[in-house]
Amino acid sequence: MTEVTTISAVHGVLPPHRYPQAQLTELFGRLCLPDSAARAVANRFHTSARVSTRHLAMPIENYENLDNFTAANDAFLSVAVDLGCEAALAALDDAGLAPSDVDLVVSTTVTGIAVPSLDARIASRIGMRSDVKRIPIVGLGCLAGAAGIARLHDYLRGWPTSVAMLISVELCSLTVQRGDASAANMIASGLFGDGAAAVVAVGDRHRAARTGPRVVDSVSHLYENSERAMGWDIGSTGLKVVLGAEVPELVHKYLAGDVEHLLARHGLDIGDVARWICHPGGPKVIEAIQTVLGLDEDDLAMTWSSLDRIGNLSSASVLHVFADTVADRPASAGDWGVVMAMGPGFCAELVLLQW
Repeated sequence: MTEVTTISAVHGVLPPHRYPQAQLTELFGRLCLPDSAARAVANRFHTSARVSTRHLAMPIENYENLDNFTAANDAFLSVAVDLGCEAALAALDDAGLAPSDVDLVVSTTVTGIAVPSLDARIASRIGMRSDVKRIPIVGLGCLAGAAGIARLHDYLRGWPTSVAMLISVELCSLTVQRGDASAANMIASGLFGDGAAAVVAVGDRHRAARTGPRVVDSVSHLYENSERAMGWDIGSTGLKVVLGAEVPELVHKYLAGDVEHLLARHGLDIGDVARWICHPGGPKVIEAIQTVLGLDEDDLAMTWSSLDRIGNLSSASVLHVFADTVADRPASAGDWGVVMAMGPGFCAELVLLQW
């Protein structure tokens, strides 16, 4: 019998500093784009992002003094550990487990640098055991929420009595580059927000494996010659976003085949999937997903809603969509679901669920 993984809890958290898109557009223009023509272009990008509000790591007035990489990363370390602890403790509480029950903790972020890694800092603060196994993931970006679930599953198949946790923290606002009038920076500054999320998963033979969606399978696909589609250029001013116009084209070219390949391994097709838990990569990406899979906005309603309310939280976003889906759309026993995200590489990660 193939071992499966049970998702015992998914919990998203947000910093308390919430602002309307128009106020964030004004801040970005004032700090980063002194030229009025560039500000007009940025305003058009921000208006078309389909984002109404976003949360920031710090109060908006603090960004005036955030003018170098050191200051930004210091802020990241302070806020990221707090948010990560909040997400982890809430998810464990939802699962009816304690920090000392966790055997493996995986952390993911792409918006700051932490050595010791976030998982070590969080584990010590919330009281995980000293022998907890730790895996920090850096560099997967938006992909890492889905990929992190898949890697929990990989581990728990070999350790079916264990508890594994994924903690994602992304503070995208701390990466925005001053003086960068590139289209990529303008788009990113109107799309990305700040937040964190945690997932608690248990192996097939754990006492808590009785309830919750089960991870059945996963697929990874690294696309050839696509390294410059998304990522960071890292320099003296910090993390400068790389965001290619070809991302929706890559979705059109590859995603349907990836999904069909995963489903076919279990005798399923697209029509058998009741729940699509998709990363909100931006309007053009979401629309491309709908087109290639033959879905409509209602099928991805949780994705569109998350984009509108909190923006794109990089790796944490698909986990927020997952939590929203579980809370707002109760599943029936036997329902199939797919968690999907795409990110730097360029690549896709798909996870097949069954309730």
